[in-house]
Amino acid sequence: MMHPLDRPTWSALTTRQKDLAEGGGRARRFPAAIGPFADLADMSPPSFAELGAITSGSEISVLFTPDAVTAPDQFKVLLAETGEQMIGTPPESAIAGVEIVALGAADVPDMMALVELTKPGPFGPRTHELGTFLGIKVDGQLVAMTGERMKPGNYTEMTAVCVHPSHRGRGYAQALLGAVARQIVARGEVPFLHVFSSNSSAIALYRRQGMEIRRRLHVTVLQKRT
Repeated sequence: MMHPLDRPTWSALTTRQKDLAEGGGRARRFPAAIGPFADLADMSPPSFAELGAITSGSEISVLFTPDAVTAPDQFKVLLAETGEQMIGTPPESAIAGVEIVALGAADVPDMMALVELTKPGPFGPRTHELGTFLGIKVDGQLVAMTGERMKPGNYTEMTAVCVHPSHRGRGYAQALLGAVARQIVARGEVPFLHVFSSNSSAIALYRRQGMEIRRRLHVTVLQKRT
């Protein structure tokens, strides 16, 4: 039996987040406003056809898979790289004089602006609905955040780890990772995250936080040809 984290998107959309799933038995995706993550039951032509049927216009599909994806001519491959899947529980890390706050719908414009500046990965106007998002504000400005995204089986993904360039080196990412992880563990779940294999500095940061690489996954971004 395949481990839930070997196909995290498919596992999430067929278990704890199945109520969000668009698609059917062969292809599923999150709503576009939440994020572009999708997966297939298998790599057969009928599964790709179903993915095409639930994707419109210039929308992209981001796949996390154990093996490299060979897409049919119906799709363009915009990106094909590898990512490290890391698992573990970062420790608590309090910073004197810094308050960690919960983020919600009213914070979405600031969250989107921070994501646009720091490029941590796909983030939509409804991504925050997937779970807890925590942030740090300085003089009313959101300068760092981290939250929860996919929830395959008994695992919860930590995502959108980003810090404003003017506020780096102050331990904000470590503090937020620890705070989000603490909430995940309190629910009896296991924290994990994804990071591009080429991002050695982030991998080193996560290792220092007590996380270890579980396995390497292929990250493929597809777009339908017009």
